[in-house]
Amino acid sequence: MKPLEILLSKRWILKDREKELYYQLKDEIGKSRDFLTEKLGYQAIITPNLIKLEKIPAYAQNWMGIQDFSDHLEYIFLCMILMFLEDRDAREQFVLSMLTEYIQANIKEEQIDWTIYSYRRHLVKVMKYCVKIGILEIDDGSEDSFIKSDEGEVLYQNTGASRYFMKNFSRDISDYQSQEDFLKEEWIGMNEDRGIIRRQRVYRSLLMSPGIYLNDDTEEDFAYVRHYRGMIEEELNRFFDCELQVHKTSAFLIMGEDSNLGRSFPEGNTLSDIVLLWCNLFRQKIADGSIEVPAGEDIVISRQQFLTISEECKRQYGSGWIKTYREMTMGEFCKKLKEYMIFMEMIMEKYDQIIVYPIVGKVAGCYPKDFKGGETNE
Repeated sequence: MKPLEILLSKRWILKDREKELYYQLKDEIGKSRDFLTEKLGYQAIITPNLIKLEKIPAYAQNWMGIQDFSDHLEYIFLCMILMFLEDRDAREQFVLSMLTEYIQANIKEEQIDWTIYSYRRHLVKVMKYCVKIGILEIDDGSEDSFIKSDEGEVLYQNTGASRYFMKNFSRDISDYQSQEDFLKEEWIGMNEDRGIIRRQRVYRSLLMSPGIYLNDDTEEDFAYVRHYRGMIEEELNRFFDCELQVHKTSAFLIMGEDSNLGRSFPEGNTLSDIVLLWCNLFRQKIADGSIEVPAGEDIVISRQQFLTISEECKRQYGSGWIKTYREMTMGEFCKKLKEYMIFMEMIMEKYDQIIVYPIVGKVAGCYPKDFKGGETNE
């Protein structure tokens, strides 16, 4: 992977965990600093212990949460942990009970009772996440002891990385009410130069989103892509193995086989393969006239049509899937497929309709002609 790909695909590089990579990037980052500043508006943070690229999206997206978390309380616990660590030095040790007492005393949203299993389970999930990304290290014990009993103890060490987890804001954010407020804060000070804002929005969208689609909100950005297509592709090719493909109402950055900007599609899993098969079936229905493509290229189908295509996909190809998906009921399968396609920004659910984005027309997959399909048992 190229240095810039690593910076964009990772939260940060910790010297204690990836020493050689840390020094490599420290030496190389100067070559891409102008691109990061001018085209993306990103700041590279370099300390004696870590390197981090502050990656702010152009727009809020479905996938921009912490995938390890499944409940809002886990985000609250994470914020409490970051606050708790603010007053502690790097390499300072503490026991879990110190943290649980701090959380119990400072959370105002609800009364935390550690004798209740669900609270302990949520906290343990967050602690494991903090260890995984390098905010904390375990010196003794296991979180499993706390899962079993509220008296379970674990000895942790603060790595010092927590101080760089959150973005530093230039103003007081206590009055912010929505995600849009945070995005607007990013452009403060650029009110007089909409060209810089638009340029950075475009580059961020191409590198961090599945694609750019033409709509009322992106009309200005899409016009920039079409007008400066050659320049954008040339600039991106300096740092990435990629191809910029621009269509009537959409634009996509197609990465080379050896490139990696984090999570991308298709992924190396069965569900990703299933989506490719679904896309192929969908394209067949466009070809035979069952589904029409409007001028705007966003295709609207009913929820029932989506379910019908999904059920057909399972019946036709399910025998070639792993046991997990073979044995799912149709209802479970359709729900899983829909959630994944929404997450990957291939479709959007709106009331009783499914909006299918143009990216579905860019990808498709099929099994060999001698594949033996057939009905599967539910």
